[in-house]
Amino acid sequence: MAQTFDIRYRFHFPGHREEIVDVKIDKHSMESIASDAIPPAWCKLDFHQCPNCPLRADTTPFCPLAVRLTPLVNILQGVVSFQEVDIEVTAPERVVSGRTTAQRAASSLMGLIMATSGCPHMAFLKPMARFHLPLATEEETIFRSVSSYLLTQYFRKRQQLDADFTLERLKRNYAEIRKINMAMSARLRTVSAQDSTINAIVLLDLLAKTLPDSIDDSLDLINHPFMNP
Repeated sequence: MAQTFDIRYRFHFPGHREEIVDVKIDKHSMESIASDAIPPAWCKLDFHQCPNCPLRADTTPFCPLAVRLTPLVNILQGVVSFQEVDIEVTAPERVVSGRTTAQRAASSLMGLIMATSGCPHMAFLKPMARFHLPLATEEETIFRSVSSYLLTQYFRKRQQLDADFTLERLKRNYAEIRKINMAMSARLRTVSAQDSTINAIVLLDLLAKTLPDSIDDSLDLINHPFMNP
């Protein structure tokens, strides 16, 4: 039996240029497998290190998130944010395709990479990565994020662990992700020739900002089907 499940993002850029990013995720750890290549200098842990990072450079020389973002950063060099691209996402269960902007396509893949990167602050997103939804809308992301979190709390309660059904811990988790987004943007500004990679983080950061500050308002956007069974 395969020990990983693979998700492939295929980008079709104008001019018949095609690029592929494969994310191979270990089924047990739910972390993606990093390339064997030596990471570039901008991936060093202490280079624009996140202020809330619990890792140490003497034991973890490279930022696990930056290392896994490297293939995406490389293919987006010279690509502007609003350039239209066609993408095809192949997962074990289905194939999803669509046309969108480079920044939105990058944001979709970046969300998957972040959740499976091994960054300690991203660990709570692993269930969402297992059921990855490419090009998800804001409403879909809110639904998946909150549902995934509450299901996690249910499983924790079954194991007699502390459980939070108030969503307070979820709000704190997204507040920590905001700090990571800011620091990662600073890293990427040193290597990205165009703005599509940075703007992809901006799109993710908008959600990370919205959820902790107004999670109840965000849920009001999607509560209609639940109130009319």
